[in-house]
Amino acid sequence: MICLDDFGVNFYKMYKYLLVFSIVFFVNCSSNDEVNNRPEGSQTSILPSEETGDDDNPVYAPIDFSNWKVTLPVDENSNGGPDEYQPAQLINFGYQTLEPVIPFMYDDIEDSSLVFYTYSGVSTTNSSYSRTELRELINPSNSRENWTLLEGGEMTGQLKIDSISQNTDSTDEYHRVIVMQIHGIISQEDMDIHNFSSNNGPPLIKIYWKDGYIWSHKKSLTDEATSGDDLLDTSSSTWYDIKENLGYVGFESFSFRITASDARVEVQLNNNEAFVYQDVSLDKWPFENYFKAGNYLNSTNSNAFSYVKYYNLQVTH
Repeated sequence: MICLDDFGVNFYKMYKYLLVFSIVFFVNCSSNDEVNNRPEGSQTSILPSEETGDDDNPVYAPIDFSNWKVTLPVDENSNGGPDEYQPAQLINFGYQTLEPVIPFMYDDIEDSSLVFYTYSGVSTTNSSYSRTELRELINPSNSRENWTLLEGGEMTGQLKIDSISQNTDSTDEYHRVIVMQIHGIISQEDMDIHNFSSNNGPPLIKIYWKDGYIWSHKKSLTDEATSGDDLLDTSSSTWYDIKENLGYVGFESFSFRITASDARVEVQLNNNEAFVYQDVSLDKWPFENYFKAGNYLNSTNSNAFSYVKYYNLQVTH
C-alpha cells in the first residue's frame, strides 16, 4: 500500500489541476485554430434536409429522370457536339454507372444532393457556353413533342451554388451560371410550313446566379405590334431580355419555382412574393417550350468552372 505524506498529497492534487488545465487549454486553442484557419469568404451552409445518408445507407436527391436527358461539356464520341444521355440511360440510378457522366453529374451523400459540375468545354450549336444540364422530354422518345403556354407547366427545385470560379475579366466577382430555364422551340407544324433549317427558339425564362443574387431574364418583344410569322424570328431584333433581381442567396441553398400558364409566368424565390409576368409578349409567344435545370456556365474562360447542387427537382403539367 502506497502512503503519501502531506507534501505528497498536495503535490498530487496540484499535478491533477495542471493536467486538467492543460487539456482544456489545448482543446480551446485547437477550436480557435480551426475557425481562424477557415478560408476567407467561406461559410457554413445550412443543409436543406435533416435526412442525410452515409456510405452504408445513402440517401439520394429525389429526382426522377424519366423525362430528363443530360447534356455534358465534353465530346467523348467525337461527333462534333456535346455528349448527351437519354432518360432510359439515367433512370433507376443508371447515371451512377455511366463512366462519362460520373465526373459531371454525381451524388453527394453527405447532404443528399445531386452535383452538377461543368467547366469551359464543348458547347451546343446555338451557344458559346458549356453546360451540365437537364433538358425536359415530355415524351422520352421524341424531343419534338413539347408544350405550349396554354398547356402550361411548373418546375420547382431546391438548390445552391456550391462553388464557382472568380471572374477576372469583368467587374463581376464570380462567373455567372444559369440554373433553370423555360426554353422555346419552333413547333413541328411551323417547321413543316416554313421549312426552317433549325427548330431552335429563344429561351423564354432564364434564371441566373450572379454574384449571389438570383436574376430572372424574360424574353419580350422589341415591338409589341409584331405579329404573324414575324414572331418566329428568334433574333434579338425581335426578342430581347427584361431583367429582374429577385434577391440574394449567396452560397446558401434556396428554393425556386417557375409556373407557366396561358400568357402568364410566375417566378418565386424561397417564400418571397412571386414575381408575375403577364403581358402582350407572352400572349403572342409563338413557340412551344421545355424546362431545363442544372449548371449552364456563362463563361468561355479556360479556367472557369462551377458546381451546382440540387436537393430536389420536380416538373408537373
